[in-house]
Amino acid sequence: MLGELNNRQIEFILGSVIVGRIGCHAKGKTYVVPVTYAYDGKYIYGHTSEGLKIDMMRENPEVCFQVDVIDNMSNWRSVISWGTFEELKGVEERKEAVKILRDTVMPVMTGNTTIKHAMRDSHHQANEALSGVVYRIELTTKTGRYEKV
Repeated sequence: MLGELNNRQIEFILGSVIVGRIGCHAKGKTYVVPVTYAYDGKYIYGHTSEGLKIDMMRENPEVCFQVDVIDNMSNWRSVISWGTFEELKGVEERKEAVKILRDTVMPVMTGNTTIKHAMRDSHHQANEALSGVVYRIELTTKTGRYEKV
């Protein structure tokens, strides 16, 4: 059975997944890239280094964001949303965004290397917030579909 997700289901999926894909388009080129993220009910938050994704979103801040929950090929849920990229430049808003990301991602970090990395990073939160690119995407339109057998 195929169906559409309601708003409550869409919000649940966006808030419970930590890896999604950003689709951006600039200068005649489309780019889709996976990202680790946090969602607070209004914004998708991310932290990254300079690169093609950031260059394209600076050029054209209108983006698409997509997440999946796939149990198997006949049981899945998918959310596609659209919104506007914003680079966070103020120190306090960058720190707050990194805190939201850390609070969301830390509980699911279970591997030996990810735990060591996370523990090292937790001691450098202020420096991390000041390095790289911290951004958010305000989601304006959301849709979702599912298949269940």
